[in-house]
Amino acid sequence: MDSLFAARSTMAISLGFHIIFAITGMVFPLLMSLAHYKWLKTKDDDYLILTKWWMKGLGIFFATGAVSGTALSFELGLLWPTFMKHAGPIFGMPFSWEGTAFFLEAIFLGLYLYGFKYLKPWTHWLTGLGVGICGVLSGIFVVAANSWMNSPSGFKWVDGKAIDIDPVAAMFNNAWLSQSMHTVITAGLAVSMAVMGIHAFFIFKKKNVSLNIKAFKIALPFFLLSALLTPISGDFSAKDVAKRQPLKLAAMEAHFNTDTRANLLIGGYPDVENQTVKYGIKLPGMLSFLAFADVDAKVQGLNDFPKENWPPVVPVHFAFQIMVAIGSFALLVALIIIFNIFRKKDYLKNSFILKLFIIGIPLGFIAIEAGWTVTEVGRQPWIMYGILKTSEAVTPMPGLEYSLFTFTALYLFLASMVSWLMWRQFKLFQKEEGSNA
Repeated sequence: MDSLFAARSTMAISLGFHIIFAITGMVFPLLMSLAHYKWLKTKDDDYLILTKWWMKGLGIFFATGAVSGTALSFELGLLWPTFMKHAGPIFGMPFSWEGTAFFLEAIFLGLYLYGFKYLKPWTHWLTGLGVGICGVLSGIFVVAANSWMNSPSGFKWVDGKAIDIDPVAAMFNNAWLSQSMHTVITAGLAVSMAVMGIHAFFIFKKKNVSLNIKAFKIALPFFLLSALLTPISGDFSAKDVAKRQPLKLAAMEAHFNTDTRANLLIGGYPDVENQTVKYGIKLPGMLSFLAFADVDAKVQGLNDFPKENWPPVVPVHFAFQIMVAIGSFALLVALIIIFNIFRKKDYLKNSFILKLFIIGIPLGFIAIEAGWTVTEVGRQPWIMYGILKTSEAVTPMPGLEYSLFTFTALYLFLASMVSWLMWRQFKLFQKEEGSNA
């Protein structure tokens, strides 16, 4: 097995697994804190049941995310030593701040998990809120490091070395704002969709409807806000990519030839060899408009760049289409809910709407995975965009396929354990809510 393929596959599996836990740690504590707040204000035991159930789920996800995140940290140094040699002194700041946020998050979580009997009620609530705030900050700092890989800045590259390093400029690089904003918003969308879908399932099955409606409505504002903001942040990100990484945009849209009034492509299968797209729907001028706010703007095609620098077009295009399709689905569902709210209709008695949310349980996470595929695979063949190629940064150590198999087995084991533990929590939750019905 090729060392570069093994190294990239190991990172892809590790990041794909970890990101689920990372975004859950950004949003889930905020839902838990809101349920806790409602219990403190109303003394309604349903909110206490939800708080404790979500707290236990958060503990499971946090512990597993800590393991997978630690593995990723080691992989950066072991698999990409040349990259870390150059990049470590430059983007060390966001990593150190991420570590600080993570440690604070762990401390707050420990206080929260064991603080029900020992802390004053509102002090205890603040520790839970602290978990959520630190989780969001931790995610933002990690994205800052990743955005630097897409937009290297804060240094001068002279004779293969980085000089005149400015870590602040590196952290707040040109890609930082768009990537951070889009990540936070879509994390809110993915987690709220999953939570609402789970409780919509219980409502659909008519199991303790009152409690599950309360849970659904706690997550509802997160869903509506993030569903409405996701297209806006996505448009902002796409315009940013069009300026900084036109080759990535061309791969996202399977746009081979530079053109004015460029077509926006919906669906389609890119035939890279013949440089055509089969079965796609073309919207004339819309790619130019979405990329540059001008239907007559010129959009660079893949053929403007050396072919050896092309990212893998097919997976990038498909991932982008999946991400956009799920975002559109979420927006449509949000608009249906808003319409029903204004019409003062009880949408939670509508089985069709409940089924939409049940279908949506995994979709937000699939969109997150697709979005990161666009970000990471779309940057290839560069690990530092335009400066250092991935093939130049990989370790010369042989036998990387063994690391790939080991980490794959580890994550499969962790996934099975998390699935079993969460299923166990579901069963306990149903028993507990039944005893309080």
